[in-house]
Amino acid sequence: QVQLVESGGGLVQPGGSLRLSCAVSGNIFSVSAMGWYRQTAGRERELVATITTNKITDYADSVKGRFTISRDNAKNTVYLQMSSLKPEDTAAYYCNAESVKTCRLSHPQEYWGQGTKVTVSS
Repeated sequence: QVQLVESGGGLVQPGGSLRLSCAVSGNIFSVSAMGWYRQTAGRERELVATITTNKITDYADSVKGRFTISRDNAKNTVYLQMSSLKPEDTAAYYCNAESVKTCRLSHPQEYWGQGTKVTVSS
């Protein structure tokens, strides 16, 4: 069974930093693009950053220059380094794996993590 296990959320003061991690566990053959999304109460989930297997990245305008997404393909793990955090970054952050295959012939499926809470407050 494939699972995305996130860690690293918490409470941080404005201007501070946090690093989120997300590991894809289970019987994995391949993982394509991965990303981080965030959601606050009453709002739709929004894209934060994505990264392909070739490590091409894309960011929401609101986090460009402050957040860095990276991945370790050997560990099927994606990271989100967040710096210069602002109160408006407060949200539940969700890891996404766009296309996961458990063997060469399996149908690719998308998976989401359970979410990790980030609170930016003084």
